[in-house]
Order: sequence, then structure tokens, then C-alpha cells
Amino acid sequence: MTPLRVLSIATLFPDAARPNFGLFVESSLRALASQPGIDLTVVAPVGLPPFPLSLHPRYRALRALPLREDWNGLAVHRPRFALLPKIGSRFNPAKIARAVLRAIGDRRFDVVDAQFFYPDGPAAMRVAKKLGLPFSAKARGADISHFGHDPATAPQLLEAARKAAGLLAVSGAMRRDMAAIGIDAGKVAVHYTGIDTARFTPGDRTAARTALGMGGAPAILTVGALIPRKGQALVIEALPALPGVHYWLAGAGEDQARYRALSEKLGVETRVHFLGPVANAGLPQLYRAADIVVMPSASEGLANAWVEALACGTPIVISSAGGAAELVTSPVAGRIVERTPAAIADAVQALLAAPPAPAEVAATLAGRFGWDRNGRELAAHLRRCAQK
Repeated sequence: MTPLRVLSIATLFPDAARPNFGLFVESSLRALASQPGIDLTVVAPVGLPPFPLSLHPRYRALRALPLREDWNGLAVHRPRFALLPKIGSRFNPAKIARAVLRAIGDRRFDVVDAQFFYPDGPAAMRVAKKLGLPFSAKARGADISHFGHDPATAPQLLEAARKAAGLLAVSGAMRRDMAAIGIDAGKVAVHYTGIDTARFTPGDRTAARTALGMGGAPAILTVGALIPRKGQALVIEALPALPGVHYWLAGAGEDQARYRALSEKLGVETRVHFLGPVANAGLPQLYRAADIVVMPSASEGLANAWVEALACGTPIVISSAGGAAELVTSPVAGRIVERTPAAIADAVQALLAAPPAPAEVAATLAGRFGWDRNGRELAAHLRRCAQK
């Protein structure tokens, strides 16, 4: 098999300062790199604002990152580009493309891969044009739901979609969302995420709760950033109708103070527990400890947390965002509900009253979400794009 030289651009990718940032992208690229005949180079550009904003704690640790390193077996370049927070999104693709070209020097490739549709996709388009190569881009969620509708960024996103040799989407629903903004659905292949099937498995719920000090009360869980889009406020508002149920939130974000205030206003603060960021290694036990994972997001592609929870045997209560219907294929897997506190409370009560067996919950995934499958499909897709 002729080696396929892949240049992958990934603005979502972990580093020493943000070890949980884009873990799913790292896992997918490691799965790709493990396939026969794949020679992979990853460029994970780092955006830094002009001085003195670059001294802000949010960016200070990023300044110390190496320009190149071996990251869990992957050769990763981390070139810098000038970032204008909040107002500069339309300029990022061009800046990222220049940073990528500086990082790779005179190395030769067969295909350029963008791991996020914006800004990675338009950046890959520019890099591919400069190198005379085909390119691919993958849609994951907010890259389409936000950047695909923002007048400042949509034209570049749509141009990249037209010029790409092939496109990927994390779910069939995401492919439909792409078609709705004018992207040719015939160019889009569904490429489901993966999980570590050796770690995300059902286990003893009582033992998991004991290890985490969660007690014996019914427990519902959300895993994700504490931001309005994820819908944690709706879950807190459902708690008065769920007496005795405790709510555990794994993640950090801008709305934590608002959620604390809301729980106090509703008199449920003793049943709301903020865990902060949880390392990926700790997630399987956390999923096993919960009775239900509740994630009423306003938008998603196909959330990794949905898949991970089901793999651990924990049913999910989610909104109809993204690929929800591709996961909740039976009542055993959970419920798809309206984004209202009453609907969330009703679904939680129903599942607590008749909890499904963890093994049956995990079986609903039917082997669709392993990383090896993810890597094989990505390698085949990129070979088709490169016609090799």
C-alpha cells in the first residue's frame, strides 16, 4: 500500500495547558495514524492575542507551549497566529493557513485534512491551494450551527465546502444541517465519533458511587462546559419536581456562578454539586455512578458524552439536537425531550421508576463507535479524496 501523507489541521487539540481540549480529535487522529500506510503530521495552531492581552491568564500558559512536540505518539506542530478575541473570527482562516505553511516548511503531502469545519476548513482550503493538493473538512456541531449562519464567517465556510474533495459529518442530522445552508449533501459522508470501548463499559454503580463519595440518593449527571447552550439551567429548574434527586455537574465555564445563584433561588442548592473539570480517565466511573445522564443541549453534532454514557450502561435524557435520534433508538437508551424543566423532570422520573439494565443500555450502541472503526473510515475517506 502506497503511504498516504496526511497533513491534519486541528484547532481543537489537547496541549499541556488544556489537556481535555479536543480529546476526541486527538483520539480520532491517533486511530488514523495507527492504520496501515498512513504518514500523519498534525498542526494544531495556537491563537494568541496581541500584547498585553496575551498576558491574560487564559493565554499565559499557551505562550509556553513548544512549537513542535511528540504528543502521545503523534508529531504535533503548534505554530502561533494572531488572534483577535470575539471580533476576529473572519480573519482566522487566513492567519491559520500562514501559520501552518510556516510550520511544515518544504515537507510534501498528499491530502490536507481539516478536523473542524471552521476555521480549520477555510484554512485547509488555502493551504491545499498553495500546495496543489485536495482537502477534506469535518463538521462537528457549532462549526455549522454558529459559523455556518454567521454572515462574517459563512461565505468562507461555504466556499471551502464547494472546493473540498470530500466532506465528513458526525451524524446524519449534521449532514442535513449542512444541506440546509447550501452544502452539497452528496459530498458528505457520516463519520461517527469513537470511544475507548475497553474503558467505557458498564460496571458496579454502587461501587462507583462509594468511590466518588456520592452517597445513595438518585443521581443525575451532566458532562460538559457550563455554558447556556448545554442547558444545565433547565436541569436545575427541573429539580423542584424531582425531590431527593441530586444533580452533579462535571465541567467548568462562564455560567457557574449563575447556576449556583439559580439553585439557591429555587432552594435546591444542597442537591446541586459542581465537580469542576473531570479528566477523561475519571469519566467512566462517573458515568457508572449516575442513574441518568441529562444533557438538554440547544445544539450538538453528536456529543461524545452521550455515547460514553450509553457505553457505560447509563441511559440519557437529551434534547432533539443533532444526532439524538441516531443514539436513542429505544426506551432502553433513554428519552428525547423538549427543552423544558417539566419535560426533563417527567423523563427522569420515568427512568428512575423503571431503570433499564446497564448491559441492555450499552447494547443499544451495537458496536458503532469504536476508535479503530473511526480510524479505518477516516483513512479510506482521505484516500478517496487523494485518489490514492
